[in-house]
Amino acid sequence: MPADYDKGAYPEPPRQTPAVDKQTALPNPALILSKLFYYSVDLPVTTFRDAVDSIRANNKSVYYHQKFRRVPDLTDCEQGDYICYYEAEMQWRRDYKVDQEIVKVIQERMRACQQREGASYHQNCGKEIQQFNEVTKNFQSRYGDLGGYASGRKCLMKQKERMMAAAQAPSA
Repeated sequence: MPADYDKGAYPEPPRQTPAVDKQTALPNPALILSKLFYYSVDLPVTTFRDAVDSIRANNKSVYYHQKFRRVPDLTDCEQGDYICYYEAEMQWRRDYKVDQEIVKVIQERMRACQQREGASYHQNCGKEIQQFNEVTKNFQSRYGDLGGYASGRKCLMKQKERMMAAAQAPSA
């Protein structure tokens, strides 16, 4: 600081921190309660959690490689077996989501190739475009026109109608 500064506006800091004057010889009750809580609640819970975490770390299962068993299709369910109907419906919904993700992945590959190749993507991305067209055609034939309330039963009926129309069509 310069020698001509205003000492009233900028007082010098104290050289030492003052010692706290204790008014009583009794210990602080807040300190006693915090120590009591730490040793009676916090420490045992933290120790138990660390022990459980160390055990779980040894038996860690990889969730993204989980294999679900295949559930019977609606056509395999007995008449009036509502649990089988429910399981088949949930299996259909999982399959639907998987098929949606497959279409998204193929579409991302095609778009990445188009971005990479620029104006000549028709020549260099033919395989990706053909694969995308095939996947979307299959997805549309299976799940298209099911509406907002799509279900496994509706999808099965659509497949049945498609097979009946193919059987009735005159063969050339």
